[in-house]
Amino acid sequence: MKKIFFIALFGILGIGVTSAQEIDFGIKAGANFSNFSDVKGVNMSNKTGFQIGAFAGFKAGKIGIQPELLYSQQGAKFNHDDVKLDYVNVPIMLKYYLISGLNVQVGPQFGFVVDDNIGKVFNGIESGVKSNSFDLSGLVGLGLDLPFGIRIDGRYNFGLSKALKDTSQAGNTIEPKNNVFTLAVGYSFL
Repeated sequence: MKKIFFIALFGILGIGVTSAQEIDFGIKAGANFSNFSDVKGVNMSNKTGFQIGAFAGFKAGKIGIQPELLYSQQGAKFNHDDVKLDYVNVPIMLKYYLISGLNVQVGPQFGFVVDDNIGKVFNGIESGVKSNSFDLSGLVGLGLDLPFGIRIDGRYNFGLSKALKDTSQAGNTIEPKNNVFTLAVGYSFL
């Protein structure tokens, strides 16, 4: 799976670079408001975290491709405790520019867990609950490219794969998926 991901990533980047009229490199940071979807009957609420990282943009006319590398704090609140899932995320956004710098964004995101506290939070409540080391999500959003290299975007991340494994509650299996709303600001060096 990881080999296919990296082959696809380099293929997309290669196509973007060879046809790009404008190239963009920069940094970004923002706030995450995360929770889990598909957890009926479980008391979960939003957790606030942050994301920080870098992006590269390739634009040709009204179409752009923007791969990113982000450190992202995600998870949820469960019984007044934070469920912490920290990821290195690699979103690959397809951007369509409507007018000026206003753009609509859509694309996949590949996430790799780098830290979690799942065992600590669920200890004594539900044994065997662990985080999945890989997360696949879809992203949709709006962005605005402003003068002087400033970039603003808002995105919704909907999980396509389970964030936790071996989850069950009173005989019912729950399949928690990441559900994240992000507001971010970036700065382009080019």
